[in-house]
Formats: sequence, structure tokens, C-alpha cells
Amino acid sequence: MANHKSALKRIRSDKDKTQRNKYQHKSARTAIDKLRATTDKKEASSLLLYTLSMIDKLAKNNIIHKNKAANLKSQLTRKVNSL
Repeated sequence: MANHKSALKRIRSDKDKTQRNKYQHKSARTAIDKLRATTDKKEASSLLLYTLSMIDKLAKNNIIHKNKAANLKSQLTRKVNSL
């Protein structure tokens, strides 16, 4: 167990950050799955913008690696363009 006041605070703040990161990551994965399941071109185009924005935010905050973000964006864009 931590002995210093600052270490205790760090434990509390890390827990909050972990929960927030998990929530953002899970909601992005849900949006990606929804986009992959879509067959309508118009709906997929609007979902793509929303999903790409979420992926960019995850990469910016180091929740996912920037190369993974780039790969996801590329795959999703190719999927929507092929519809």
C-alpha cells in the first residue's frame, strides 16, 4: 500500500483514467462493429466520419497506437468505398 499522500492520489486518479479509457475504447469498438455490419452506402458514409473521429481521439490520447489507428481507418474507408 502507498505511504505518501501523492501516491494515494495517483492511485485514485489512475483508476478514474482507466475507467474513462475503457469506456472510450469500448464505445469506439462498438461503432466500428456497427460500421462493418452496415450495408447501406449512405448510412455507412455518415457512420464513417463519426467512427474515424473516435479513432483519432483514441490515438491522440494514447489509448490505441497511432499505427493501429491508421490501419483501422484505412480498412474502414476501403470497406465503405467498396459498398
